[in-house]
Amino acid sequence: MKAAKALLVIFAALAAALVLGVPAAAQQSGASSRFGVGTPTPDGVVAIKAGKVVDPETGKAAANQIILVEGRRIKEIGPNVAIPSGAKVVDLSRATVLPGLFDAHTHLCMTVIPKRDAGNYYFTTLLDTTAYRAIEGVANGQAMLQSGFTTVRDVGNAGNYADTALREGIEHGWVQGPTIINAGIIISVYGGQFHLQPEKKDLATPEYLFADTRDEMRKAVRQNIHFGAKVIKIVVDDQDYIYSADDIRFLREEAHAAGLKLAAHCWTHPGAHNAAEVGVDSIEHGFRMTDDDLQLAKKNGVTLVGTDFTQKMTEALGNPWEHSVWVDRLKRAYKIGVNMAFGTDVDIALPGETRGTLAIEYIDSWVEAGVPAPDILRAMTANAARLLGVDKERGFLKPGMAADIIATPENPLENIQTLKKVSFVMKEGAIVKE
Repeated sequence: MKAAKALLVIFAALAAALVLGVPAAAQQSGASSRFGVGTPTPDGVVAIKAGKVVDPETGKAAANQIILVEGRRIKEIGPNVAIPSGAKVVDLSRATVLPGLFDAHTHLCMTVIPKRDAGNYYFTTLLDTTAYRAIEGVANGQAMLQSGFTTVRDVGNAGNYADTALREGIEHGWVQGPTIINAGIIISVYGGQFHLQPEKKDLATPEYLFADTRDEMRKAVRQNIHFGAKVIKIVVDDQDYIYSADDIRFLREEAHAAGLKLAAHCWTHPGAHNAAEVGVDSIEHGFRMTDDDLQLAKKNGVTLVGTDFTQKMTEALGNPWEHSVWVDRLKRAYKIGVNMAFGTDVDIALPGETRGTLAIEYIDSWVEAGVPAPDILRAMTANAARLLGVDKERGFLKPGMAADIIATPENPLENIQTLKKVSFVMKEGAIVKE
């Protein structure tokens, strides 16, 4: 199995090199590895001269700071840090420096092609093999990193564990990409998010693990853990029958017993209400959440990952009217004070766009909902880091933390749109965009 995974990742990397243009980007950023397209190694000791350094947690910025990076971690940060002899100096004195961004809801190993798939990812999953989707994951991961996303939570729809292969490939340095917290195969009531026909019951395999009894639920959680999942994702609704609060509570306890968090896809009011009642770690989408649902989520410490679709995305998917629903729910959630983390659910290819450029545009929905820039930035960093369980390693610029660092022309606390113009990216001490 390990050999198969390794071969899959190597195949993905080499195919990306030949087909997707990864080496050009890697060459421009100084990337190198034994396969020629992987994650660049840390640049030894690097001193970053920052015009401003933003702390998203406090919403404050400090001027004229020096960030000293040694290997993969931040060693020191402050206005009077001594720069060691021989250190590589990066002059960002005209830029604002901040922690790398998070996308807490993405699908790197799936790309819907609207014309080919009629905008329906059911067809995408039928047409694209797991190996092909691993290649897509390489390209999409690279694009996310170039747009400043240094950490993502990949919540399923990756075929037969292409997400695990992609994560391991990045961790081993074979391919370039963000840190990934992956879900493996989504666990769901019978049918998942598809509506099948009786002659072809297997067409949802391996996209979903159907689990309707307690034994099936326990086995599905354990199977995902066995094959490398770092978070458990369930679909609560999307069928005429849904997971009950007791069902969700059982799945949460199984996940927590293994040290993993539970993410719950909820599209309907009843589904979201059940998940909020149980106190899952996160509700994904929450498209039809009422104020009562949002209040319950706040009370029970649930983080909302709202995937608040832009107008461009709803139009591309043929449902332009949905955008106003997303913005309304986001506005109400912010007013009520629900803890929120930034997530996009981008899974589509559009001309002239990359996975990263499409993802970063989701800040527009937050702006439209009236969320202030400091709170948007907090959702994209500190809040997401805590939800993903990596806040001891990532999401903050502090000594000892991983050197996941980006820079923008302006201060995002004042102009959040500057995040669309990320000019510098460092991932674990390695410069991948400069």
